[in-house]
Amino acid sequence: MTRARLRDLGIAIGHLPPGPFNAITDVPGVLVGHCTLIYDEPRVARTGVTVIVPREGEIWTDQAFAGYFSLNGCGEMTGTAWIEEAGLLHTPIAITNTNAVGVVRDALCAFPAEQRGATALAAASSSWTGALPVVGETWDGWLNDIAAFHVRKEHVFQALAAARGGAVPEGNVGGGTGMICHELKGGIGTASRLVELGEARYVLGALVQANYGTRHLLRIDGVPVGRELGYELVPSPWTSPPPASGHAEAGSIIGIVATDAPLLPLQCKRLARRAALGLARVGGIASNGSGDLFLAFATGNHLPAGQQQPYALTMLPHDRLDLLFEAAVEAVEEAILNALTAAETLSGWQGHTAYALPLDELQRIMTRYR
Repeated sequence: MTRARLRDLGIAIGHLPPGPFNAITDVPGVLVGHCTLIYDEPRVARTGVTVIVPREGEIWTDQAFAGYFSLNGCGEMTGTAWIEEAGLLHTPIAITNTNAVGVVRDALCAFPAEQRGATALAAASSSWTGALPVVGETWDGWLNDIAAFHVRKEHVFQALAAARGGAVPEGNVGGGTGMICHELKGGIGTASRLVELGEARYVLGALVQANYGTRHLLRIDGVPVGRELGYELVPSPWTSPPPASGHAEAGSIIGIVATDAPLLPLQCKRLARRAALGLARVGGIASNGSGDLFLAFATGNHLPAGQQQPYALTMLPHDRLDLLFEAAVEAVEEAILNALTAAETLSGWQGHTAYALPLDELQRIMTRYR
């Protein structure tokens, strides 16, 4: 069976409706780009970088409120100290492999001057010309020769140049190329929800890089699919415990939530916390060796960099946030599952293979339980 998204298989998560593309790009102005690296010589590459670009690239000069949450901290997401301090996101967001965080962060710092003709931050601010980019990572060293440091600055620039709205490629793409989820091939996934609050409609979208979990914990819409997928049907990728952790259940997930609702930083942080509940619904337990890191940003307020006058801000009342919380849980849950249904079987470094979730068998299991 060809690969498909979860809803194409007749499986709908939650009750809130998705946006037109059921992707983070349903949030107005949010773009996604990938650079995927797959080759065998001179060293095996199964890796890449994925970027999320708010405000159609104008995030450099029109910042957004953001909040960060670490469910378990055996991972890295740069730039979060400033988000914790000031609640401001002022660069695109990138996701890659563990060993590439530094070069990807440096590339984002260099991008305004090298690619836009003049440093956007310098034009906007008289007090500071710099960047504290957000770059998250998960470990792909089972399929990718991670010590070869394949990802370079030009790959980040390629991902930024490829950033588009509309449908988002999922599975074995970008930063998700070499990732493994619930002992199946994982990677990039995305989903969205529409939220009606009175006369206003808001969009919430999520994008994940899923690289965590054991088989028996996997649940899809409450069905214990992982327990039904025996290793005789779908072998585990681990020929022995992965060397980075020593435990097959270890791994990581990066989850990014975006919305056009007018939220303040504390409300974004509350949203990021709820995103972790979407992980729990699929079967994530935040194991000791897992980096489960979530960031939410909101574009409902405009924050021109360098402005000296007070900002005119709006915010939703806290008691109106429940549907957005529900949307975040549903979107992250479905994004993880879209990563699993989109990803294809992939072999890589030292002959290791991660097998795709068999979609025919998934449909049989779901039918049997229902």
